[in-house]
Amino acid sequence: MSARECLSKTSTMGIQLTELVTTTPLELESLQGKVIVIDSNNLLYQFLASIRQPDGSLLTDKKGQVTSHLAGLLSRTTRLLSYGMKLVFVFDGKPPELKMQELVRRASLKKEALSQYHEAVRAEDIEEMKKYASRTSRITPEIKAESEQMMRAFGCPVIHAPSEGEAQAAFMVIRGDAYAEVSQDYDCLLFGVPRMIKNLTFAGKKKMKDKLSLVPVQPEMITLSSVLNGLGISREQLIALGMLIGTDFNPGGIKGIGPKNALKLVKEHGEDFDRLFSSVPWGDYCTAPWREVFDLFMHMPVRDDYALRFGTPDFFALKKLLIEDHDFSEERVDSSLSSLQKTLKEKKQQGLGAWMK
Repeated sequence: MSARECLSKTSTMGIQLTELVTTTPLELESLQGKVIVIDSNNLLYQFLASIRQPDGSLLTDKKGQVTSHLAGLLSRTTRLLSYGMKLVFVFDGKPPELKMQELVRRASLKKEALSQYHEAVRAEDIEEMKKYASRTSRITPEIKAESEQMMRAFGCPVIHAPSEGEAQAAFMVIRGDAYAEVSQDYDCLLFGVPRMIKNLTFAGKKKMKDKLSLVPVQPEMITLSSVLNGLGISREQLIALGMLIGTDFNPGGIKGIGPKNALKLVKEHGEDFDRLFSSVPWGDYCTAPWREVFDLFMHMPVRDDYALRFGTPDFFALKKLLIEDHDFSEERVDSSLSSLQKTLKEKKQQGLGAWMK
């Protein structure tokens, strides 16, 4: 299957389960004091795609270094920390071999988008420039290193997963070391995460696919138990359903099978996955045996030797990184950090007051 053929089924990262999943609106105040694990790669791609100049180009400092990711981290991290959340950032490790086809597909789409962006530049079409530029985002080693530096300066633990960050984050929630995983991708449900939160890292609005304007969004909670009970299936059946419509490890899924049809097939065959995958032309769309893809979701490598040590923000280090190293406005940085410092001080005093009563 070519990258273009796959595009119709998996035009964005992650499994497409939106029409089958019920979400619950979430108030940020309810997350105070809770450990929240963030899929960092997902987050950085979000910033690089949405935080851009009017012509679609990334924000940069005077030396031409990209700063869109730092701008996003400054505004979102200060906001979430001000609500009393304990943030943990998880980065991807080595991708599974089966993901290489998906990574090649994404690279091909970015190359095509870059070509269309250059055409828009020649035509001086600002709207098209912005549209295609957001599809060329990539996380460079420098962006990753600076993001990690900033996360640690905020006092947040950073964990490097041995493979998929979503699986590592899900493991931490399953283990009870975190309350929920933050991601825009439903893949974490297939990895067994009990609770996932969508839209938490958007600033009240987000850009919808192929739309130039921003639309209002609200954080949403999704619980695995509610999803499984609502669909009347097990987690193993949810994995099989995902494989039928397409995952990062078998991009495109089975042609002609959408979410609703996949659910029907899964229910029809129950837990007899041999019979299920024999009833569809699996081999025509994926060279790997279905069990190999299935086992990735069930047994993705994770690490259990992490330590969650939360610190207080190092405001001096944050100012140096943003103002001295990357030419951020001192007024803007001071405003964001002073607000966070004030909020944290108030929460500390409130906690002390409650303890003394």
